[in-house]
Amino acid sequence: MRVALGQVPGLTDEYITYAQQLGVPSIHLNTPALPGTRRWEVADLLALRHRAEAAGLRLEAIENVPNDFYMDVMLGRPGRDEQIEDFQATIRNFGAAGIPLFGYHFFPAQVWRTSEGPDGRGGAIVTGYDHAMALDPARQADLLVSRREKAQDDPFVRGAKYETDRVLDDDVMWANYEYFIRAVIPVAEEAGVRLCLHPDDPPVPTLGGIARLFRSVDALRRARAIASSSAWALDLCLGTVSEMGGEAAVLDAIETFGPSGDIAYLHMRDVKGTVPAFHECFIGEGNYDPAEVVRRLHRMDFDGFLIDDHVPRMLDDTPYCHRGRAHAVGYLQGLIRAITGDAN
Repeated sequence: MRVALGQVPGLTDEYITYAQQLGVPSIHLNTPALPGTRRWEVADLLALRHRAEAAGLRLEAIENVPNDFYMDVMLGRPGRDEQIEDFQATIRNFGAAGIPLFGYHFFPAQVWRTSEGPDGRGGAIVTGYDHAMALDPARQADLLVSRREKAQDDPFVRGAKYETDRVLDDDVMWANYEYFIRAVIPVAEEAGVRLCLHPDDPPVPTLGGIARLFRSVDALRRARAIASSSAWALDLCLGTVSEMGGEAAVLDAIETFGPSGDIAYLHMRDVKGTVPAFHECFIGEGNYDPAEVVRRLHRMDFDGFLIDDHVPRMLDDTPYCHRGRAHAVGYLQGLIRAITGDAN
């Protein structure tokens, strides 16, 4: 078990130096800016891996392609078969480039928040979500919605929610997911790549007229059963699972998916409160005990990695939240050393 620097948008000198200074052995990329409007190619993926290794770092995983790569797939629109072919090609290219983990989500309406302000410890900037506000027609201009139409373009955009012209309920979205996963899992098996599913954030029934499937631990169990493959795995975002049902949900997920090896890696963040209302916080002051999570993972001989994920923005912090991330990374490194005895 080890800590990787998480949510890195690209392997610039700055991010590499930052990772080296933190003493982490590896790095996790999110939607890096690579060429291509439909798929990513082997040469570009291989260049990322070689760049990391030249700096003494392991490239653990890449999480998320631009939404445009598979929006027709998620929404079940014409063109999805062509997008699936490109997604399959990207999976093969991950394998050829020696990148074993491909993180993805299946919530086209993206991450929603209803507040961002100095509500964290000591006035740190954190985001929050209130479902009643999200559904209030008079408050729609205040919504904060993450967008990932283009590589490395994932800000929270105020009022920029995504809506469809027809309601996509649970049955429709489950059918869309099953169509997708049954098409890509055999390719992942052949390529030696694990597809790592991120649960829906926030985990509420529907937003923008689109059902949010992966809003409970039971829904994640169902997804695993549909795929029925060792190439299916979880990018287990504990912050999102904590939003579902606090510590009970977090420990349920760990005990359900940990022993079978279905957790590829974890996003170690937390919130205070659960749906319908919560706000993000520093690790260690939220709904669950991070030490108990690490203890249980250690007992299961978990050999994956943990990342810092969303963090509060501290005093004089950067948009990437270098200060907040340094706190989270150091916290996780200390936990692993204290509980397992291993430096990481």
